[in-house]
Amino acid sequence: MANESAGPREGSLDAPTRHPLDWKNPEFYDQAALDKELERVFDICHGCRRCVSLCHAFPTLFDLVDESPTMEVDGVAKADYAKVVDHCYLCDLCYQTKCPYVPPHEWNVDFPHLMLRAKAVKHRNGETGMAAKLLSSTTTVGQLASIPLVVNVVNAANRARSTRVLLEKALGVDREARVPEYHADSARRRLRDFDGHANTISAAGRTRGKVALFATCYCNYSYPQAVEDLAAILRHNAIAVKLVEREVCCGMPKLEHGDLQTVARYKEKNIPVLAAAVRDGWDITAAIPSCVLMFRQELPLMFPDDEDVQLVKRHLFDPFEYLWQRHQAGLLDLEFANPLGKIAYHAPCHQRVQNIGPKTRDVLKLVAGTEIEMIERCSGHDGTYGVKKASYAISRKIAKPVETRVKQAEAAHFASDCPMAAAHVAHGIGDNPRAESPISLLRHAYGI
Repeated sequence: MANESAGPREGSLDAPTRHPLDWKNPEFYDQAALDKELERVFDICHGCRRCVSLCHAFPTLFDLVDESPTMEVDGVAKADYAKVVDHCYLCDLCYQTKCPYVPPHEWNVDFPHLMLRAKAVKHRNGETGMAAKLLSSTTTVGQLASIPLVVNVVNAANRARSTRVLLEKALGVDREARVPEYHADSARRRLRDFDGHANTISAAGRTRGKVALFATCYCNYSYPQAVEDLAAILRHNAIAVKLVEREVCCGMPKLEHGDLQTVARYKEKNIPVLAAAVRDGWDITAAIPSCVLMFRQELPLMFPDDEDVQLVKRHLFDPFEYLWQRHQAGLLDLEFANPLGKIAYHAPCHQRVQNIGPKTRDVLKLVAGTEIEMIERCSGHDGTYGVKKASYAISRKIAKPVETRVKQAEAAHFASDCPMAAAHVAHGIGDNPRAESPISLLRHAYGI
């Protein structure tokens, strides 16, 4: 057999690897160095164009190139690079599913983390607006909005047309966008006295049979039922359950705006608590894929030498990944009381890029009388991108193929592991069917 050529290859057949994020290096924030790297990567993307269908960042880039005097990247004004950056919401799909030039390929293209670097430079330069800072302060907003009595006023205001017009003018939240509802009985309040004791603790695969729940900002204040349902499912399967002792935001909303210093502050509050739980024999899970991804990928890449960060990474699971490992060991209860019928199931980007496979689908398929129509397309929501006036119309366009697939499925249920993505898509189809959580569907199947 002939030896492989040592020269450049069109693409890499090797598994993608990720380099640590060099965010503490002063050169990371150097505008000239950033522009040079943006031009290099944009030129590679221009010559490839495989990612054109993923999000609006790539069509924006290619339009800038095609409309430039040279019709090459060197004809695009450096000031216009920001237009591309603004449309990247770090879904990571280009890196994980499309780009043939990711490391270990010699071209070393990591488009999402280059966009993150550009966002970090923008933030360091004081260009993150007050509205973006407020909208990404999810713990603070949730705490204030969920205060008893206040919560009713906030939810009523978010439904009122006149208030939404003012909110659009003040914070740039599109008046048509669906915004979260808040609950005074948060997930942490609901589970304060929850009995998560298990008589026998049984390990299975990488799972140890004890799970500490990271409630997450969104679920704690806006979607507490998912956390309550997850706790019930785990207990039903003889898995010990408790809430993480205390928590703040995982940091993903701040990461998406390039505020790496605040991400680091959140890490200093969360990681010691999570690491202590792991050392005490607990695994960790969260009901939102973005929070799981934050602890499994982004924080380990920001802090590659932090032993506690790496420890948490090894013991942090997607909920259905955890249940599937229990099933493979014969420890998952398969006595289901209710069939689920047909489910139009949307797999969110931040779950797909974890490389764990479609475990939500696999677990739900164990329920007799259940059919899964799987939809692997971006919802276009991404936290604030799907509510901001500047990007709401584009997010609706990105969501359109998902909405079409849901309607074509004519399913009894529509569900997504990401509640924000589910709400965004359901809003686009007039809540027919309404958005549901796969976790809640599984609890219904158990009849518990």
